[in-house]
Amino acid sequence: MKLGCSNNSLVRDAIAHDSTSTLLRRASRESSSWSAVSIAAVLAAATFVGGCSRNKQEAILRANEADNLRKGDKVAAIEKLDEATRLDPDNHRIWYKLASVYKDKEDWPKMAEALQNAISADERTPEDGNFANYHYERGVALIKIAEQKKDQKARMDAYEEAKAPLTKCIEYDENLSECYHELGHVYLWTDDEQKALQYFTDAVQHDPDKVRYYPPLADLYINLFQFDNAEKVLKEAKERGKPGEKDMWGVHVLMAQLLQEKGDQAGVVTELESAKATAVGEEADQNIMILYSLGIAYDGLKQTQKAIENLKGFDVRCKGAIQKQFPDECDNAKSLLAKLQAPQ
Repeated sequence: MKLGCSNNSLVRDAIAHDSTSTLLRRASRESSSWSAVSIAAVLAAATFVGGCSRNKQEAILRANEADNLRKGDKVAAIEKLDEATRLDPDNHRIWYKLASVYKDKEDWPKMAEALQNAISADERTPEDGNFANYHYERGVALIKIAEQKKDQKARMDAYEEAKAPLTKCIEYDENLSECYHELGHVYLWTDDEQKALQYFTDAVQHDPDKVRYYPPLADLYINLFQFDNAEKVLKEAKERGKPGEKDMWGVHVLMAQLLQEKGDQAGVVTELESAKATAVGEEADQNIMILYSLGIAYDGLKQTQKAIENLKGFDVRCKGAIQKQFPDECDNAKSLLAKLQAPQ
């Protein structure tokens, strides 16, 4: 007889509710011909399951200790959780806790590995359902891994790998909008624009109040020259979003891009000013670039003072990483400032 800590073991379930002596009495009633070997087997099973039960309890204690360590000492928390998973490898919640600590450390390969173990453990305990969020989180980890790949093929392979867990997430919970949203990005990065459109749209439909879902969909429509569809998406986002909230930044910038296509320079300025006023912070890289764009837009409207004000704001920040990232814009801002400030 093979003994194990299976969740479906009849022997384990019986022993969990009866003392060893009760089991022996039951055995003698059922068959007076039980041999010493049979009795020994029951005793061995009782001892083994008792050990399994202690392991499970010890695993939970280690996981609870890790919770207390997580903020201050992530390495120690990981050590405790590693011990816990060795004590009870079928506890998917402990594997998920381990993945969460790796997420805090931004160790994406270890996070993905821990989540795969959580998924495997979850599959071994079907009675408590399937956890779609494990698949979602693993998909996110694989996306993070892909983003760090310098080799194009390796990056594409990692994005391809992310499709399976994100698709499984939707299979287990069709209302988890994040899975559609991330799957849209994965298909976009693997050059399947129609699939990306489908999943970006699904994300919006499943949670229309999440404003950050709208810009990727609108941006893709713009890149496909479907400007009317892009405008509809952005208008809906503006209706649902709150002025100044962080997620509205992309909405305003993309609307400015559409208005630029229409030649509506005043509208461009209005949208860019709204973007600058969002909660991303004036020193955020994207808002530093807004200063440059506003300077150009105000110059187009012949509002020289406002053009100078914004271009100066951009120029003083044109150093270090900004200078390296936007060398042409930095040079152009200096040239335009010199022209605008020259004696008339």
